[in-house]
Amino acid sequence: MPDPTSGVPAGTPSANPATPAQPKPPAGPTINIGDEFGTAKRNLPPAKIVLLAIGAVLVVVAIASVIKRPQPQGSGSLDTVVPAQIQGQTSTMVALTFTLRNTSAKIFYVHEIEAKLKTAETESSSEAVSAVDFPRYFEAFPTLQNGAQPPLVPETKLQPGEEVKRTVIVAFPVDLQTFYRRQSVSVVIHPYDQQVPVTLTR
Repeated sequence: MPDPTSGVPAGTPSANPATPAQPKPPAGPTINIGDEFGTAKRNLPPAKIVLLAIGAVLVVVAIASVIKRPQPQGSGSLDTVVPAQIQGQTSTMVALTFTLRNTSAKIFYVHEIEAKLKTAETESSSEAVSAVDFPRYFEAFPTLQNGAQPPLVPETKLQPGEEVKRTVIVAFPVDLQTFYRRQSVSVVIHPYDQQVPVTLTR
């Protein structure tokens, strides 16, 4: 029987059935998936802290390298430099008298002895003459005896803490005036089993 109010026969489905209510999302915090958690921004500490840590490591490495760097086994001073011109040649004989001290805790064994000369133009080196030739050089160049001490010879042994005064004689391939204008002259003593020689400069 038709519904007197709507004019639609009974039992006929409604043309506009009521839309069922949609469930509301649960209340609470939402997750923003826009940020990625696998990036350096999320995983690494601030750049300032990283730089400070790197700087601290570099300082420690530098200090360790200085401490472990091989050091000379001895020290001393170049006390007297006495040159003599070789007549007819552009060479100069030089007597170098020095103080050598063993600053290590073990015996200092002298292996080789040389001298080095630095001028404004060149650098040169010369091996020390043999100790047995000292009298001959002193006779030919008497000035070399000024302040001279006993010669330092290979195989000399210095006990820990021992100090000696010795002389070496060398010849440099420069004339006397060039030698006087030198920048420096050095005695270089190479010990056995040591990487760093003892260098005494004046």
